[in-house]
Amino acid sequence: VQLQASGGGLVQPGGSLRLSCVASGRTFSNNGMGWFRRAPGKERDIVAAINWRGDSTYYADTVKGRFTISRDNAKNTVSLQMNSLKPEDTAVYYCAGNRFSASSDDSRMYPYWGQGTLVTVSS
Repeated sequence: VQLQASGGGLVQPGGSLRLSCVASGRTFSNNGMGWFRRAPGKERDIVAAINWRGDSTYYADTVKGRFTISRDNAKNTVSLQMNSLKPEDTAVYYCAGNRFSASSDDSRMYPYWGQGTLVTVSS
């Protein structure tokens, strides 16, 4: 099972990036998915999560109104649209697959993890 995240890079404050995560080896169409991030010197935190149907989402307070999580079960992908990026959004972003169908902010519910993609917000 692999979760391949992509789309990271260097962006100026106020800019946008779109992260994508493609799953292979198994389908995640019945599983919740999430995006987490680990900033330098900090613990890994939830960013956003989505349930299996895509009609229930969770966002960390720090990204509400700026980030949007979505999924395409036909393509086995989950995406994170990030707008109005701030320097404090700089982190390695990880996609993860939930063992259950719901959206969850609890990292213990996610046994499947991608390798991470680096997002740097700087002028």
